[in-house]
Amino acid sequence: MLPEGCVRELHDSWFPHLTDTGLDRLIQLLERASPLLIHGSFSRIAPMGCLATHAAWHHPATCELADDAGIMWLTRVAGLNPATSLVVREWDVRAGSEWQVRGELLAAFRGERGHRQLTGEIAACAGVPG
Repeated sequence: MLPEGCVRELHDSWFPHLTDTGLDRLIQLLERASPLLIHGSFSRIAPMGCLATHAAWHHPATCELADDAGIMWLTRVAGLNPATSLVVREWDVRAGSEWQVRGELLAAFRGERGHRQLTGEIAACAGVPG
């Protein structure tokens, strides 16, 4: 089970700043267990990156960045410290070896997409195509 702090960080800092396309991309990568979604570093070679990096590559403020996209998205967009992000830590430490953690993250992202579809909400960056 995802720790409470990790779930709270997803809801408070990640979801409000994930674009619809970023959210869909993370869901797609998790569903396919894609090797493009990596652990232990923000990026390797494009198009390989962690959760934050893929979110960044689909956000207007950070989509033009390469290796540091995930770090910049976390700090400048989501307002998080990459070194202390509970989601990043959970992803790097447990999600690589514990498939249930990946499944729980996937369920959380799917839940957010369902919430947006039900409420008609779009990503926090209103006016920006999802």
